[in-house]
Amino acid sequence: MEAFNFMAILASFSALLASFCALKLVFSLWWKPKIKEKQLKQQGIGGTSYNFLYGDRPVRKKLMIEAWAIPMSLNHEIVPRVDPSLHQIVQTYGKVCLSWTGTRPRLIMGKAELIRLILNDKDGHFRKPPQNPLVDLLTLGVSTLEGEKWAKRRRLITPAFHHEKLQGMVPEFLASCCNLIDRWTMLLASDGRSEIDISPELQSLSADVISRAAFGSSYIEGKKIFELQKEQAVLALEAFQALYLPGLR
Repeated sequence: MEAFNFMAILASFSALLASFCALKLVFSLWWKPKIKEKQLKQQGIGGTSYNFLYGDRPVRKKLMIEAWAIPMSLNHEIVPRVDPSLHQIVQTYGKVCLSWTGTRPRLIMGKAELIRLILNDKDGHFRKPPQNPLVDLLTLGVSTLEGEKWAKRRRLITPAFHHEKLQGMVPEFLASCCNLIDRWTMLLASDGRSEIDISPELQSLSADVISRAAFGSSYIEGKKIFELQKEQAVLALEAFQALYLPGLR
């Protein structure tokens, strides 16, 4: 009889624990995001509605694939190409609006005065949203760090962007650009025309400028490192767009 009572108590406790976990899961994945959405909309902030678990990720991925599948128009309107989802949300809901990254609301600020206020904040009122842990493993810098770590990294890189330093780099920039123009000239056909894939050419130009200005070498000498960094960037982008489940990957 005592063993039976113990098993009954254990079963009841297990059922209670399972119910608690289920309620906590439902609260985290549905109620909490919907409450935040309601609170923000009560403040007059429009935006997309919360989509269970994934947020705007499916729509964002679909729009990006569609945008990258067609040639870009020859104009300076690059936002519809780089981030078509962001462009569509801002066009629909205004320069201050709401979107979703998974279960986390993302407040989009498109007004210059608000952006200035956030960037000038030194009291820690505006914190960067937590990233997918896989992204933190792949890339960690001033765009993701917080607090003292961010301040230390910022102090280390600031001298490289002083006006005098940048002026001293101009000859290196010029050398890289001249090499690019010479290479394109050699690719021209006899009729003075040629078709060139600009994207890899500009990536190589950027890498060559960085190599010359920062390390005193060239892109060719550090090609392997840049190729590895490119692979790392692809992995980081995949991790950023994917839903993170601990232990799954």
